[in-house]
Amino acid sequence: MHNKLLLAGVISISMLTSTAHAESLGNLAFSETTPYTSDMTLKDDFTIVGDVDLMAMDAINSNGYANAIIEIPTGTSAKWEVSKEDPNAVYWEYKDGEPRVVNYLGYPGNYGAIPGTALPKELGGDGDPLDVIVLGQALPRGEVVDVRVIGVLKMLDDGEQDDKLVAVLTQDSPFAHIESMQQLDSEFPGVSQIVDIWFANYKGPDGGMEGLGFEDAESALAVLEAAAENFQATQ
Repeated sequence: MHNKLLLAGVISISMLTSTAHAESLGNLAFSETTPYTSDMTLKDDFTIVGDVDLMAMDAINSNGYANAIIEIPTGTSAKWEVSKEDPNAVYWEYKDGEPRVVNYLGYPGNYGAIPGTALPKELGGDGDPLDVIVLGQALPRGEVVDVRVIGVLKMLDDGEQDDKLVAVLTQDSPFAHIESMQQLDSEFPGVSQIVDIWFANYKGPDGGMEGLGFEDAESALAVLEAAAENFQATQ
């Protein structure tokens, strides 16, 4: 009995020591444990690369669902994005010479981009691919998944429009059957408020973010289609 207790104590101490000495990357302990898609490889601590031009993918599939590239898995705080220089890569964004970390609670959903889209300022965008938050359990970084767009969160970032599409996974998720913001609010009370509050506050009290409420699927799909048409027109 004494030997078993001693062994358990040694294991516990070993685990605590290992935890205490875990390397921190970008001020995030265990950031290297966030999974990335099996379709990409780790080039370095700040970049994953694949063989597919992510931006060349269709925004909307033949089945009517949208493609979403997962840049930031649910619950994580490292700010990764699809590279503008190399569309085969997803990289950890740098700001002020350091990898960017959101100093708030982790993202309340999988955050990413819709490929094959670009919405210019005259149509309410910023020229970049559309942002999307995919509700549900964490997905690997770099994964491309089918999503159903159910709404759009209207936002201002320092006075400029910065809307976020709201989507759900089409399978293997408790949200897979959700088709509208109204249904989401009815079956999952509080989820939309969590998303709204999170985006309004994640940059801090003086971060310049202002939420303007949600619009439903019809409005969101109109934005998506306009962004896809604009992207095609510029190719």
